[in-house]
Amino acid sequence: MKLAAVQMISGPDVAPNLATAGRLIAEAAAAGAQLVALPEYFPLIGATDADRLAAREADGAGPIQDFLAATARRHGIWLVGGSIPLLAQDPGKLRNSCLVFDAQGKRVCRYDKIHLFGFRKGEEAYDEAATIERGDQVVAFDSPLGRVGVAICYDLRFPELFRALGELNLLVLPAAFTETTGRAHWELLLRARAVENQCYVLAAAQGGRHPNGRMTHGNSMVIDPWGEVLARMDKGEGVVLAELDPQRLVDTRSSLPALKHRIL
Repeated sequence: MKLAAVQMISGPDVAPNLATAGRLIAEAAAAGAQLVALPEYFPLIGATDADRLAAREADGAGPIQDFLAATARRHGIWLVGGSIPLLAQDPGKLRNSCLVFDAQGKRVCRYDKIHLFGFRKGEEAYDEAATIERGDQVVAFDSPLGRVGVAICYDLRFPELFRALGELNLLVLPAAFTETTGRAHWELLLRARAVENQCYVLAAAQGGRHPNGRMTHGNSMVIDPWGEVLARMDKGEGVVLAELDPQRLVDTRSSLPALKHRIL
């Protein structure tokens, strides 16, 4: 069972980003991937707040969602659509939403990012809550690879979210980690989530210098339930591939049954 994480360096215009995503998804599918994940903000990153709001789509309708459904169907893969901007209840904000499509192009779930990134260090500052309306529900879905949980970027720092998802075979995490925070914590946190939940982790990231000058950390990777990094890419566009071995899940959980030893 092969997994693929697509790494991108998205710009502020949707059309070329969709073209890049389509090319990389096709590469992953040709390599035998059954489930492919795109990064956070894959349709546009580095745009102004007004541009992001203008790109919002209604739930279930829009060119980005049509692209995801058609691409999953064309290649016969399960596609985790990174994150896209959807309309929010607050007309001045958006939902940062991850949509998952099955191999027939049918949408199976939607996850709205719960934890909104806030960071300030020197001249570098981010405040997602200013333009994003947070979600309030954890999301997992059933697939040919077993039970799969979904989270987005900053969610990675909140282990209680992943515990709330229950026992999983795979966690998928689209992200656009900054270079500053990613260099310090990205791999550390990903491997911790894999070890404590005894599952595979598929992390699809933005990775490089974007047209607006923003630097994202990249390092898309696949991690096994023992915390071993099976494949990774530092910076640049590309595809990270690795196998999900069901027996590895069984062996890890039988030799160290930590999930059964939980008290709280």
